[in-house]
Amino acid sequence: MLADLLHGFKHKKLWFPCKYFTLNAASLTVIAVAMKLPVDLNNPMLEDVDQAAKLGSLAFMCTMMANLLPSVATMDSKELFTNIIALGILVITLVVNVCIQIPICEESSKDLDHYSNLTDKNWLLATLYVVMLLALLMIHTCSALMILKSKQILESKYKEGHQTTLKDLELQQPTVEKLQQHLSNHWIMAETGSPQFMIVCSAATAASGVICVLSTVINVIVMLFTRPYMKYYGSDYKWSVIVIIITQFTGVILGTIAPLSRCFSSLSFKVSIRWIWNHSRVFKVESYYTQKLSDWKQSSIPLKFSSRRCKIVIQDLKVLILSFCIGIQKSVVVACKMIALIPIFVVICLLCCFYCWKWLKIMFGGSYNETTENPSQLQHGKDLSDYVLQLQDDIELAERTLTSISISVNHVIQKAKRQKPNNLLKLIEESSGFEGVGKYDVHQVPPSPEEKYVDCWGLPVVTLTAIAISLPNIQNTMVNRLLRSVSEGLTYVKHVEETLNASEEYVSGQKAARALWLEVDVYHKWLGNELHNPAHQVNTTKEIVQWLNHTTKNMVSEVESKNMKGSDDSSLHKLVSSNSMYRITQTILVSYHANIDQVSQKELFVQLSSMISHILAACLTNLPRVIAMKCHTSVIEKREESVHTAAELLGKTMQIINSLQDRQLPSLNPDELPFIDKWRDCFLHASP
Repeated sequence: MLADLLHGFKHKKLWFPCKYFTLNAASLTVIAVAMKLPVDLNNPMLEDVDQAAKLGSLAFMCTMMANLLPSVATMDSKELFTNIIALGILVITLVVNVCIQIPICEESSKDLDHYSNLTDKNWLLATLYVVMLLALLMIHTCSALMILKSKQILESKYKEGHQTTLKDLELQQPTVEKLQQHLSNHWIMAETGSPQFMIVCSAATAASGVICVLSTVINVIVMLFTRPYMKYYGSDYKWSVIVIIITQFTGVILGTIAPLSRCFSSLSFKVSIRWIWNHSRVFKVESYYTQKLSDWKQSSIPLKFSSRRCKIVIQDLKVLILSFCIGIQKSVVVACKMIALIPIFVVICLLCCFYCWKWLKIMFGGSYNETTENPSQLQHGKDLSDYVLQLQDDIELAERTLTSISISVNHVIQKAKRQKPNNLLKLIEESSGFEGVGKYDVHQVPPSPEEKYVDCWGLPVVTLTAIAISLPNIQNTMVNRLLRSVSEGLTYVKHVEETLNASEEYVSGQKAARALWLEVDVYHKWLGNELHNPAHQVNTTKEIVQWLNHTTKNMVSEVESKNMKGSDDSSLHKLVSSNSMYRITQTILVSYHANIDQVSQKELFVQLSSMISHILAACLTNLPRVIAMKCHTSVIEKREESVHTAAELLGKTMQIINSLQDRQLPSLNPDELPFIDKWRDCFLHASP
């Protein structure tokens, strides 16, 4: 709960989304352990501190349930059903154990020699906590049924907004400005269409917040009356009861902040007469609260009974049970709306005081300066409001909320901009064009019989880098700078490959490249062979390249012999990496032919660096398309995270995208640009 609290303050989300403390098997197990005192029937725990500890556990449970409520929006149907059932079992078990102890404690408290003024009321407080726990359980169940239909409504509206944004974006080579606008539109849709934000703004969350505050107030009162009697504890837990009660009280106080803040999350919408009227219609139950139950009611149950009478009985029984559940659901919604009127009334009172103060200030000589907004800002706000997703169309999102969301995306972009890959930028800017994509591999090199993989962006980059650092006469500063540049470049190559080259035929090459890069970058080895071989100090450039070529041939033969006995992923990665090294080293030998003896190591290093730069540049021309695609994801629960990743990627690569805008792309179709083999073939078949 504390982690979610800090996360909300850090990201300026005062409705405090559940990121760390969520409803799952692990959290329910921990909660069950924390509820040890109320379910312990073996220890009467009649002393004041013992009773306060038990009541504190119940207050702590209320606080945790109120904090967990938004997390039900992050689950799919199966997880939601499982976790709500598990929560229900835990709460009902807790309630039954407390109900068993209530009459015992009521009778036994009369026999105590010392007791506080609250001791004889403990049974009443325990009963009140039981009612609040059951109410919170019903609210969780009500929200779970509501979220299933609500997600479908938000999803349909999101698809409409997504199609609208695509019309204004040219996916082949969009500018940074268009990408920012595209990103802002999807950020608005992701934030306002977040299932957690939707459930936080509901009456159920406001009601749970009020219940949580009430339980906290009761716990504070219990602690105040119990404080003089802290030394009186008579259970088997002894002094540890003091630690438990203090820990629970701290958790209750800190855990109340988020539910209390969520009570006023409806202020995210524009406060108007319509807003007040909508909240005052407590007996109006929206269809999405009961739609799922209605669908189940109208659906048929596949029965294996041959008797028609049995089928009729079961069907009628199902309709009767679900009709009763629909009635309960409506009652819970109405009750939540009634409880939610409490924070609404507080808001109205505060607004009245604010406007009275403003009126008095004007009446007694104060000047009232109405701020005027720039027409362009008004138009921008109107444009963004078109992408706001909400369940009810008759309410509007407040302008300050829309502005805050817009500022947050700009903040993420600007923060990421300060983390730009400077080494990669220098490497790309040192060369122009993309000709190197057609030089690292030529058709004169015959393919290996076992070469069944499709080339990817990362593997030739890693292989070329391995050859470059194997040259012994190159300064360490140049080698280290190349390694840093390639390391930064492969980070963005991975984004391109995972987004645009995710088909199965490319996976083997991509996995081999990532495994190989770890070995090259950290250990300066290539498939177990030292790249800084002392024997290379006296070798010429030709001999070094030939050594790599011969080593590759031997390794291919070794892997092929092993494959006859059965292959695994490691053998496949070795084969893919070996084939890449063989083709590239053979290309170097074929390209220079008789002149390779005159090529110095520095000249070859510069040539390799240039090819690496061109390949990375060609790959990164796909970044705008990657960013645009990362803005959209079909999974509603992961939409915020995906858009956030896209914003960070845009901020870090903004300068790279701008620097590549002026380069002339090859004559390829937009759908061919993500594939290195298409680029290579285009350059190899280009007319001289």
